[in-house]
Amino acid sequence: MSVNPMAYEAQFFGFTPQTCMLRIYIAFQDYLFEMMLVVESVILKKLDGFPGCKISPFQIRKSTEKFLLFMKEHFDKLFSKMEEVLLQLVLNIPKNVLLPEDKVHEQYPYTKEQFQALQDEIHQLQKQYRAEASAGQALRAELEEQKAVRAELEKILQWFDGLENICREHGTGNFKESFAFLTRNSKKLQDVLKDVEEKSKKIKKHDQLL
Repeated sequence: MSVNPMAYEAQFFGFTPQTCMLRIYIAFQDYLFEMMLVVESVILKKLDGFPGCKISPFQIRKSTEKFLLFMKEHFDKLFSKMEEVLLQLVLNIPKNVLLPEDKVHEQYPYTKEQFQALQDEIHQLQKQYRAEASAGQALRAELEEQKAVRAELEKILQWFDGLENICREHGTGNFKESFAFLTRNSKKLQDVLKDVEEKSKKIKKHDQLL
């Protein structure tokens, strides 16, 4: 079989010429094997009609194998010549022929250096795209964080608005007065809570004594 990859022919045919030749070779070879088995079976049937024949089936099989080997050697020689002719004259695309899908290369020819420069530019653009995509992702994450902070700030502002309304209801107008008012009330609440805890402890002790 030919070792030439024949990639351009594979692009045109959709398969490599070597693959085509291999399939033809296997098909011929299978047909040859099948024919020898048929010939052998016919010989064996003919010998059954001669009771005095001293040729055994084993001898027939050995003779069939020898003849098959002889036929295969000659077939391989003939096929090698046929393969050479087909690959050169039938399954070969001449060097001066350009496939329709490659006409663009004829219109816009590029040297190896120009092609390499184009590849380098593509790689550079890909790097820039990945960097911009990463930066965009970071900006989106920062924006989400800012939204969360803004939501918390709005909650604090609402709390201050509510605090201001409460202070107004209790006659305190500015922030200092409101803060002092909250401090006094917080102290009162702490004293009440402490008093409740002490009373609760006393009640528990009393219950235990009972």
